Amino acid sequence: MYPRLLQAGEQGLVIEFGDAIDPALNQRVVELAASLSNEKLGGILEIVPTYRSLMVYFDPLVAPRDKLGASILQRLSKGASTEPPNAPAMIVEIPVCYGGDFGPDLDYVATRAGLTIDKVVALHCSRPYRIYMLGFMPGFPYLGGLPKEIATPRLDSPRTKVPAGSVGIAGDQTGFYPVESPGGWRIIGRTPLALGAEDFLQAPLYAPGDHIRFTSIDRAEYERLAKARL
Repeated sequence: MYPRLLQAGEQGLVIEFGDAIDPALNQRVVELAASLSNEKLGGILEIVPTYRSLMVYFDPLVAPRDKLGASILQRLSKGASTEPPNAPAMIVEIPVCYGGDFGPDLDYVATRAGLTIDKVVALHCSRPYRIYMLGFMPGFPYLGGLPKEIATPRLDSPRTKVPAGSVGIAGDQTGFYPVESPGGWRIIGRTPLALGAEDFLQAPLYAPGDHIRFTSIDRAEYERLAKARL
């Protein structure tokens, strides 16, 4: 039965809302995270939302696990929503230069899907994507809702270096790398808005529950925007 509470070490409590990637489940995660952030229960140290669950780190000397869990369940019983999320509170537009050395896997994605490159780009830019969670680094958005026509498996062997700003596909997810890092996603383009982990931590541009829309730009516009950020 959901929601359910799971122990995660001596200082972690996981609240699970289901076992699927689903906007309604994720909305419940986002709502609980906001509720706990706005009116923190004593002893909570950190809150980490994911696709379908919320990790709560706490000080057991201030908030015993049983008491904290009971308080969270009581809060959910009063205010939990099971309805699908409404229109996104915020849509962040991310310009992307697709293909070429910026998108070394774009040809593969197109060939596998039996589509032209232009069609792949059009599909990737065709909708806003919900941010389900952030990780594996500050500012990396895991975005759901990728058109099924262009869903593509990860690389068999991850790259040791993916440039900052790279936009990728992994299964039915998409996202982009805010900083250079190893990675196994299929890279189809690059944004000049490489955020930088430290910059994102100081001034986040988006959060779980917000939406991102990609827009296609040419190389000249990429260079202009990149220069403007220097």
